[in-house]
Amino acid sequence: MIPRYTRPDMARIWSDENRIFQIEAEVKHDVIAFTTAVAEIVGPHARWFHYGLTSNDVVDTAQALLIQQASVLIASDLDRLAEVLERRAWEFKDTPMIGRTHGIHAEPITFGLKIANWYSETQRNIARFSAAAEDLRVGKFSGAVGTFAHLTPELEQKMCARLGLKAAAISSQVIQRDRHAHYLATLATIASTLDKIATEIRHLQRTEVREAEEYFSEKQKGSSAMPHKRNPVSSEQISGLARVVRANAQAGFENVALWHERDISHSSAERIIIPDSTTLADYLLNKTANLIETMFVYPERMLANLESTRGLVFSGQLLLDLVESGVSREDAYRLVQNHAMHAWREGLDFHDLVVNDPAIRGRLPRAKIERAFDLKRQLKNIDKIFGRVFPNKTAVKKDATSSKKRVAKRKR
Repeated sequence: MIPRYTRPDMARIWSDENRIFQIEAEVKHDVIAFTTAVAEIVGPHARWFHYGLTSNDVVDTAQALLIQQASVLIASDLDRLAEVLERRAWEFKDTPMIGRTHGIHAEPITFGLKIANWYSETQRNIARFSAAAEDLRVGKFSGAVGTFAHLTPELEQKMCARLGLKAAAISSQVIQRDRHAHYLATLATIASTLDKIATEIRHLQRTEVREAEEYFSEKQKGSSAMPHKRNPVSSEQISGLARVVRANAQAGFENVALWHERDISHSSAERIIIPDSTTLADYLLNKTANLIETMFVYPERMLANLESTRGLVFSGQLLLDLVESGVSREDAYRLVQNHAMHAWREGLDFHDLVVNDPAIRGRLPRAKIERAFDLKRQLKNIDKIFGRVFPNKTAVKKDATSSKKRVAKRKR
């Protein structure tokens, strides 16, 4: 793993002793190098260190311990990300913006709703990761083909218990790699969520949108050639490195099928994909939490973009109101779409076209037409959605002015 993408606590987990590398260079066997290095420290009693074991009794069990240490860090990272997402979701719960489908303006949402969706997904990732880490909290001392020819299942259970592991119910020469594949796939799912968040922020930072953007310090430079640039470099890094984690998961799937009771085709790949995937997950979770915590948000721009199509985003509500008034859905759709396409092509005000259409005014009184264009009506269930996402938190009415001050302060 390139050091620039590695945080110190995770780096310490996957660092090996130099003496082991020195011995392995001579004997060309990683476990013999390990046991030899231990023997140099322990002395004569080291003869019992590898007694009755096969190489993977040591390797797989030791790897399980390392993965558990890495998992503690990743679980903490997930919790921190969830806390940041929750806080910022509530901060912008009532900040209206346009929802987009296919990249096109659809209907109004709030920015807090968008972040609450990320929070909910992160909660699912927390549950998935906890299960995957627990599934991999197993060791083995069952010997060369898993038959306990030289030790006993009872001794295996005692040794695993002392290490804080469960004994695998059954194994061959290795712990079965479906467990590792599940763990790596879960890391890939987490990375995909982070990619999803980063991709959205990259879109929102586009010059034409500019509703939110990464933190940009006073001395920061966005481009060597163009001084005006404020590029979403953190988000792009998250998206790029997430691809590596997903690619590593594919190697994990390939490692499930081994010859007979074991070959070592998985071993070389695991030396890369497990340290790299856990290291990158730790790095990316921290990077994303910082991104969300410090990003600039522009509520005024969100509202301006929402209003930029001059009422078109309320066409769906107008359609339903006409249907409720007795107009067939086909006729109502034709009436509304004709005005919508006219407004779209000519840059006209959709609301004015609707209000001045006798066919619509004849079915809907002016008050009901205005009601169709009511933004608050579109967002009336936001509190209920938040109540489902955050069932243990009571909604707090936010002062819009103070929220704007916080955003301005963060921008400075």
